Amino acid sequence: MSEHILIVDDDSQITSFLKRYLEKQDFITTCVGTGREMREVLKKEKIDLCVLDIGLPDANGFELTQEIRKSSNLPIIVLSARDESFDRIFGLEFGADDYVTKPFEPREFVARIRSVLRRSKVEALAQQETEVGNSILQFGHWVMNVGERTLTHIESNKDAGLTSMEFDLLRVLVEQPRMVLSRDQLLDGARGFNAIVGDRTIDVHIMRLRKKIEPSHHQPRYIKTIHGIGYCLSDDVVRFKKTA
Repeated sequence: MSEHILIVDDDSQITSFLKRYLEKQDFITTCVGTGREMREVLKKEKIDLCVLDIGLPDANGFELTQEIRKSSNLPIIVLSARDESFDRIFGLEFGADDYVTKPFEPREFVARIRSVLRRSKVEALAQQETEVGNSILQFGHWVMNVGERTLTHIESNKDAGLTSMEFDLLRVLVEQPRMVLSRDQLLDGARGFNAIVGDRTIDVHIMRLRKKIEPSHHQPRYIKTIHGIGYCLSDDVVRFKKTA
């Protein structure tokens, strides 16, 4: 489902351009020019991200950011004509997720929107799952819930549909990112020291796993083959755990 972006800026040229450009990227957009209109939209609509100009005719964008943060974790990208480090730090301290200066390159701006949305989804899922004490591991576009044994795509929210063996092999790799593991180490971690299978069996499971999680299983991004040794997860992993 397309994300709904709220653009709050009193410059009609900026809002009309962003509306056209973002809708071509499959976003739903709503544009308003004042803080009062922003509040009304947030009361009535489900908004996934807010692009907020700091210089509005009836309100200060930093103060609006702080106001939103008191009751919501809505992702916010502050938009400003001033490229000053003080403003950037000020905006982030007030609760903005990113800070973009005008003029901006449209493709980079969309990339920033997608990045903030992905991060927000991961944090929301992690918060939801850690409430029941599960360990959450995120790499690339995937979120692994170790307790519930699920692997979910961040953007589509679809489960990868892994078999038990595929999940356990991936869990071993994800729990030791960028570490080269032999087939024996993978098997020991996935099934215990008493399990006995051939190297070819591990290779087949890895091949099937790649088909389910890789953008291209012919050119793997996540699970790399280390010839003569085994495999490794070649991506950074973010860990979320329940705290006391």
